[in-house]
Amino acid sequence: MSAFRLAVCARAAFVYAPGAVSPIHTDFLVIGSGVAGLTFALDAAAAGEVTLVTKRAPEESNSTYAQGGIAAVTDPTDTFDAHIRDTLVAGAGLCHEVAVERTVRDGPARIAELRLRGAAFDVDESGALSLTREGGHSARRVVHATDATGREVTRALLAACARHPNIRILDGHTAIDLIMLTNYGGPERCVGAYVLNEKGAPSGSEAAAGAGSTVPRVETFLARATVLAAGGAGKVYLYTTNPDVATGDGVAMAYRAGAEIGNMEFYQFHPTCLFHPKAKSFLISEALRGEGAILRLPDGTAFMERHDARKELAPRDIVARAIDYEMKRLGVEHVLLDITHKPASFVTKHFPTIHEACLSFGLDITREPIPVVPAAHYMCGGITTDMHGRTTIPGLFAVGECAFTGLHGANRLASNSLLEGLVFGHRAAVTLGEEIGALRAAPLPTVPEWTTGSAVPSDEAVVVAHNWDELRRTMWNYVGIVRSDSRLRRAARRIALLQEEIREYYWRHLVTRDLLELRNIATVAELIVASAASRHESRGLHYTLDHPQQDEHLCEDTIIRRGVPAHPRNR
Repeated sequence: MSAFRLAVCARAAFVYAPGAVSPIHTDFLVIGSGVAGLTFALDAAAAGEVTLVTKRAPEESNSTYAQGGIAAVTDPTDTFDAHIRDTLVAGAGLCHEVAVERTVRDGPARIAELRLRGAAFDVDESGALSLTREGGHSARRVVHATDATGREVTRALLAACARHPNIRILDGHTAIDLIMLTNYGGPERCVGAYVLNEKGAPSGSEAAAGAGSTVPRVETFLARATVLAAGGAGKVYLYTTNPDVATGDGVAMAYRAGAEIGNMEFYQFHPTCLFHPKAKSFLISEALRGEGAILRLPDGTAFMERHDARKELAPRDIVARAIDYEMKRLGVEHVLLDITHKPASFVTKHFPTIHEACLSFGLDITREPIPVVPAAHYMCGGITTDMHGRTTIPGLFAVGECAFTGLHGANRLASNSLLEGLVFGHRAAVTLGEEIGALRAAPLPTVPEWTTGSAVPSDEAVVVAHNWDELRRTMWNYVGIVRSDSRLRRAARRIALLQEEIREYYWRHLVTRDLLELRNIATVAELIVASAASRHESRGLHYTLDHPQQDEHLCEDTIIRRGVPAHPRNR
């Protein structure tokens, strides 16, 4: 006999299309189609059936938009110790050394595996991998595919998944909440998720026969293990380099289910996002600075030397704060990134994607500097995991940007993100592959169907749009690159009011993807503010005017879970 508890707010909020759909059973349910989720799927498929759900097209993820590359020790003159040291320095004392060492040492094998799976990286005349250098690195160790590395890696992994008979990818599927099971009052276990199928056609045998309603429906996915690979949350801020899908879904669902969340105050702002009225979230890769691009004020003055001896190659938090400072000091809307001193042929060869994109906006980067501003880029905190991707909830794993492994500490070293997704996607798959026999010994449970209750279709979509905009502006103005106690208090008050409005709307209306994403970014905003307010120092990506110094007595992680306030914990 089993008792069921649905994750908080996972309520009946949608009408099933005519004809009940049986729950979809799978060995491994993966939520998200970035590098981490795809790597897990490929490595786990040898042990069991993998079902991967993703909100939009499978290639639409933060991973796809990663331009720079993957940091890994592949040059004989480079060393693991140097990569480890660079990561620890960037992380400002908060990196977990075991996570850093395991990630760095596993890097070369993951690069080799990617190449076997069809990823085409740039090579030099001798056929060796062409390596570039980025901020915070002491050597050229960034493997890349021109300036579109994420797109090439995602392409190769998706093609490999498409060839594998044990992997099924379902796009247009937005996870709503995790399904939690309690046995005889014991520890809760995740057994799957409720998922909004926007396409409406059943995901089982009826779909294969071409049948099914065109009305969106909620489906029940039951799995022996659920893997959150849902990416970051850049859309919680007004300006971001992230695509629209980055709404913190994994962290929000895990938090509502009771999982432990760590270090959410550390949100990385990329120093250089294209400033143009028609450009949306277009990143200007750090690799430009690695190849000699210079940051200048609007009058042409180079300014990084007075902020850090490493100038343009300083870690991202330092560069972003320097740009923010100069913009506020001068009252200007942007600064300039100048690579015009390099030959035009060099620029177009190394940065073809950036060159072509800027040309589409009337900007020739071989002849004129690029207007840039900082923008929210990468979430260094997330769902706490061990070195195998396990969260604090049995049956639930997390990999990639939504996970907090301890690798990044208080500031992510450039190009360590795709590396982390590859390494921990692989490690989680290996672990679950070893455990699948024991997991199959118990049958998948029967769970309640999703029913509608009294929810009705919304005729006030403007409420979602307004709250979305206000939430993101609040975060940008009060919880951005530079913070203060008073700004955080204002943000907390306003976010609490917005969450109340969102909860009321959620319970009254049928769920849509827009509503689910709004609900999730509001949860992420709450976690970021609560975590930032609890850290009374400045460290890495968290800089506060009221506590501008780093305090070694506060060299601890910030931990938060539902019903328990944010608090420090020794690593």
